Amino acid sequence: MSRRAALGAVAVLALCGAACGIPTGGGPTAIPKSNVPYHLLAPATTTTSSATPPAVGVPEPVFLVAPTGHLVAVTRDVPVPAALTQIVTALLDGPSQAESQAGLVSYLTGSPTTVTATVAGGVATLDFKSNPIQVVGPSQTLAIAQIVYTATQQPGVTGVSFRIAGQNIEVPTASGVQVTGPVGRDAYLPQAPLP
Repeated sequence: MSRRAALGAVAVLALCGAACGIPTGGGPTAIPKSNVPYHLLAPATTTTSSATPPAVGVPEPVFLVAPTGHLVAVTRDVPVPAALTQIVTALLDGPSQAESQAGLVSYLTGSPTTVTATVAGGVATLDFKSNPIQVVGPSQTLAIAQIVYTATQQPGVTGVSFRIAGQNIEVPTASGVQVTGPVGRDAYLPQAPLP
């Protein structure tokens, strides 16, 4: 009896194996529509958003002038990677409406201009296409201080040299001396942010 049961089990297994085998037809064949699940015949439509994702930026400090005559740091979102050119360009945009209402000003009020920044040996050379400063006297010194503090806020930058259309220019320091070489924060201590 056990021999007959064993032969029966082998026969059942052989039939199952034949039923589950892979067909050996010569090529692809069409499946009748009636055998295709309905949801595959009419897939759900997908919609794509045409809205542009928000720009990714990082907050970077720039310096404006408070009513006290001292610099104050505010932040600007600058596209990643934040380069010094973009940061100084954000400074040139001036105060926001809320900052203006709070009494903050910028003395970088010249005609719109572009700037290119390069850094070598700790000195940032800022080359403006046209002069961004149209003020004189103490206001001019504050304008230069705004740029110097903004640039030297970046890691590795300790001084700033100024150019307009590729030509080196002299800039005033807090002591009233005009210098061509790089200037750092120490040249504008009277305008430094208050503690």
